Amino acid sequence: MNESLVFAGFTTTPLELISFALAMVTVLLNIRQNHWAWLFAIISSATYGAVFFDARLYGDAGLQGVFIATAAWGWYQWLRGAQGEQLAVTRLSGTGWAWSALAWLAGYVLLAAFLKTYTNTDVPHIDGFLTAGSLLGTFLLARKKVENWHTWLVVDVLYVGLYIYKGLMLTAILYAVFCVMAVAGLRAWSNVALVEAR
Repeated sequence: MNESLVFAGFTTTPLELISFALAMVTVLLNIRQNHWAWLFAIISSATYGAVFFDARLYGDAGLQGVFIATAAWGWYQWLRGAQGEQLAVTRLSGTGWAWSALAWLAGYVLLAAFLKTYTNTDVPHIDGFLTAGSLLGTFLLARKKVENWHTWLVVDVLYVGLYIYKGLMLTAILYAVFCVMAVAGLRAWSNVALVEAR
């Protein structure tokens, strides 16, 4: 699954292509608040784990394992997370914003130090920063917080540059599309949160 092929003018692998398609389905279902998104998240995380490991993006590769576990938790949260009922879309409080920023910073410091010390990655700082941001985004998504889309927008923009640098052009395109989808998700969820707040 790691043999190179050319798709839409870009060199890729069958595994990256499959991961690309699965990730697109995942985000489309997330925007629609469809709980089956979590199943696609589990599968795409497993396939992308192999893609990222091969590219020496060890933070991202390890993150996929966390995504798989978090997806199972997120699936439960969406179905039964509010006293046995489906979660509603809500917003973070000011305190929630502060804790989220602090968690991202702490995650970045720990992950970057780990990657720099224990792996041969050539991008420990950006890999650590984006891995920490992705963990935060996944947590906020699982809790149906509107701000998950803000987090993903920042992360996705930066991932485009990282994946271009690493030669994962198809994945860079995917994350550029994710930027547009994050804006769509933010709009859709903001409208729902406003309605539910009334």
